[in-house]
Amino acid sequence: MTAFVVSTTFFDLTASRGGAPVQLRDLFAGKVTLVVNVASYCALTPQYKGLVALHRKYATGGGDKRPFDIAAFPCNQFAGQEPGTYDEVCAFAREKFGAEFTLFDPLSVNGPATHPVYQWLKAANPDDGKRIEWNFAKFLVDADGAVVRRYKPGVLPEMIEGDIAALVAGRPLPKRVKPQLGAV
Repeated sequence: MTAFVVSTTFFDLTASRGGAPVQLRDLFAGKVTLVVNVASYCALTPQYKGLVALHRKYATGGGDKRPFDIAAFPCNQFAGQEPGTYDEVCAFAREKFGAEFTLFDPLSVNGPATHPVYQWLKAANPDDGKRIEWNFAKFLVDADGAVVRRYKPGVLPEMIEGDIAALVAGRPLPKRVKPQLGAV
């Protein structure tokens, strides 16, 4: 009987790109990483623009700042909004939005076929381990490979820039502010 080994960091996981398995450590070790399940035919697809802007601004790090990357995992589980192959998704993201961040093969984020990356993200998430609600759910992973925040699909990339800026600068995350009813 083979024992199931729980990965302790994001870097201990493997995913595939163009059909070839890739150790996430080789791509993301030491980087602050935003993990997002993407789709080409979703009302939220324009979020690619915000993701590209964040990647361009923080990717290189430099000085005392840590580098930043985005791990984009296409997912066709929500209303068939990502039917493309790896090559088609890459072409779409690059041609339409200028994406230069890391894209992976399509995978499942919920259900019995949930990919191990998403099994781990949900289990290691400090906010909640519930199912992924829709495309463009986001997980922020620190430079040590630990999940530090989860964001619902409707949270725009520009709304989490403060969290990314803090992590790349080696500062603690700002406290979450919950919206107040009736606040103006």
